[in-house]
Amino acid sequence: MSKVLWHFTMSLDGFVAGPDHSMGWLAGVTSDPGLIEEYASTTGAVLGGRNGWDAYPDASTIYGGAWQGPLFVLTHHPEDAQPAEGVTFLSCDVAEAVRIGLEAAGGKNLEVFSPTIGRQLLERGLIDEIDLHVAPVLLGDGIRLFDNPGGAPVRLALRDGDDRSATVTLRYRPA
Repeated sequence: MSKVLWHFTMSLDGFVAGPDHSMGWLAGVTSDPGLIEEYASTTGAVLGGRNGWDAYPDASTIYGGAWQGPLFVLTHHPEDAQPAEGVTFLSCDVAEAVRIGLEAAGGKNLEVFSPTIGRQLLERGLIDEIDLHVAPVLLGDGIRLFDNPGGAPVRLALRDGDDRSATVTLRYRPA
């Protein structure tokens, strides 16, 4: 069964990109063996935002090129977007973008690669799961995964483990 998956690697201090959407901080960060292949095989479509697309306008780099499929970029200004093969620019409500993306995903997951879109979907109850990979780096600045000043806390349930309200312990030391 397909799900709407909000998926990111983030720094320990909660950033998913550096200033100006820079991603150089991921150099040298490794993932579990087979993890990229797992996501590539379960992803049917990707939904991203315009700022991320403008910073990295190449759909062929998703999962290092291991994934190919429909990419939807939600934007307020589709008329000035540079067309690209396999990319559809949407200018609609986020719920409609999810409907379109899930339909295109063909029973696989719709992955959300945008902090802003993810927050909006979370507020509307349209996120099924959040998958986070915490990189051993403190960025100090950039694009936060979740930024909602003055908003109410959003409670989450840990997917794996006996106590779904338990904290997750990460222990690092400066390298």
